[in-house]
Amino acid sequence: MSAQTEALVFTDVERAVINRLQLGLPLTSRPYADVAAELGISEATLLVTLTRLLDNGTLTRFGPMFHAGELGGGLSLAAMRITEDDFDRVAEQVNRFPEVAHNYRREHELNMWFVLACEQPQGITDTIDAIERTTGYPVFNMPKEEEFHVSLHFPV
Repeated sequence: MSAQTEALVFTDVERAVINRLQLGLPLTSRPYADVAAELGISEATLLVTLTRLLDNGTLTRFGPMFHAGELGGGLSLAAMRITEDDFDRVAEQVNRFPEVAHNYRREHELNMWFVLACEQPQGITDTIDAIERTTGYPVFNMPKEEEFHVSLHFPV
């Protein structure tokens, strides 16, 4: 098995932390302590586990999700059609943009999809232009027309 397809093996604590933190943090004065208590572990254990998962690349990001549009910014879904032999190079270039919230491969003619979040609505166009200049590929901008909230959870 390659490193990309090899299944990750989690400890019971890692599994519990990953599963619980996907549901969000409580709005309390000590959210990590409260989540740790739910899980039956110490706050220190939770924080060490979370830090280790971030440091080893199991988790690539942990933090709040802000609604850029509600804060006066811009938010859009974008896609690209990338040749297979160039996919890794382009993914690396796209991922360097701080406006890219996440980037993923799809089995589709448009095989690279990512979300852009910018402080100002004009930032979407500016970022798309910069990505096109950097990668040499066109970006298809697909701003939302209607919003739906789907609670996404990937149990491990």
